[in-house]
Amino acid sequence: MDLPTPTGAPLSPEEIKARQWGMIIHLSIMAGYLVPFAGFVVPVLLWQLKKHEHALLDAHGKNVANWLLSLLVYAAVAWMMIFTLIGAVIGIPALCLLALLNVVFAIVGGIKANDGVVWAYPFTIRFFS
Repeated sequence: MDLPTPTGAPLSPEEIKARQWGMIIHLSIMAGYLVPFAGFVVPVLLWQLKKHEHALLDAHGKNVANWLLSLLVYAAVAWMMIFTLIGAVIGIPALCLLALLNVVFAIVGGIKANDGVVWAYPFTIRFFS
């Protein structure tokens, strides 16, 4: 089945495959909820293996890698806040919010990738441009 482009022309098989791989790169973030650290390793590994096949895959991979590094920074700050008296009130909810955002951003990014849109995650520090 050919998916239409905004101009109404059918997509090439290469474009369909690139969109699917982009979606997989985004959704693979959630692998970490099944296997520890897989949510960091799998998306980066997929990005490195597929980035040469299509320019969109490199863009999706950079967005995911930027989010994952940002997530690590935010989580480290939240963990440090837990060990202060007032910070525990902020740090624990912050970690819960980060876990929720990780799932929501992966799903939204995957849907957008399947639509052919490169979506930069909000609140992301740009390590790779």
